[in-house]
Amino acid sequence: MQTLINISSKVYAPMFQVWRAWTLPIHIVNWNFASDTWHCPSAEIDLVPGGKFNYKMAAKDGSMEFDFHGVFDEINESESIAYTLGDNRKVWVNFEQYEDHVLVTEKFEAEQENASEMQKNGWQAILNNFKSYTESLTKMELLNFQIDINAAVEKVYETMLADETYRKWTSAFHPSSFYRGKWEEGEKMIFLGLDEKGNEGGMVSRIKKLIPNEIVSIEHYGIFDKGKEILDGPEVIGWLGAIEEYQFESQNNQTTLKVKLDSNLEHKEYFQEAWPKALGILKSICEQ
Repeated sequence: MQTLINISSKVYAPMFQVWRAWTLPIHIVNWNFASDTWHCPSAEIDLVPGGKFNYKMAAKDGSMEFDFHGVFDEINESESIAYTLGDNRKVWVNFEQYEDHVLVTEKFEAEQENASEMQKNGWQAILNNFKSYTESLTKMELLNFQIDINAAVEKVYETMLADETYRKWTSAFHPSSFYRGKWEEGEKMIFLGLDEKGNEGGMVSRIKKLIPNEIVSIEHYGIFDKGKEILDGPEVIGWLGAIEEYQFESQNNQTTLKVKLDSNLEHKEYFQEAWPKALGILKSICEQ
């Protein structure tokens, strides 16, 4: 009879974040290893019944590597996953939502080469990594960007905020970016884009501070999804109170534009790539 091993962990993060961290390759490579001397260089996953997955597991010194691979048997989004490993052992993963955490439990059939306790400790170490990584995704980090533009500060300020030119420079984030609202202190702003079906989605925000040609400070407090404003719940936790601020400094008909914003870990790399592109587009428009 096959020996079954059980492990579990309480993850203090919203369910949607837990599910994404468990199932998206961009996240899997950041937690799927048992010790600091190992890493997960790549992850491929087809998250459907019958779909295959393959996670490359490797020692950082290059001395060993292997493929952790198998086929999904059953997928219940945000509830459970069942799969069969390449050696035909079965694994079951369950996600249970509680008030302030998600309980992740794994049950797997033990292999015969190593002691059950060793296997349990190894799988638990990976699950502990998952917990630490997933909980870190909602923590905010301040990002800073800066660009010098050969144009008067009034032109830079107007170009950055005017509807027509805003759509152009923010296309670096989404090709259909636009906003709805007024650039006035205390006003609500909704920053939007269209998905492949034409549905609007984005952020619900307010103008926290605005001094023309000097500073624009935006506070995000909700998300917009398919025509509805969502102002509370697990989807909002990661962005509640996040600040995005533009500072304009003028000298000799040249403007230094400084941008600072709060970002969670999940979006950090995306912002680090997209913001320089967006500011480059803005600079080009202003200097024409």
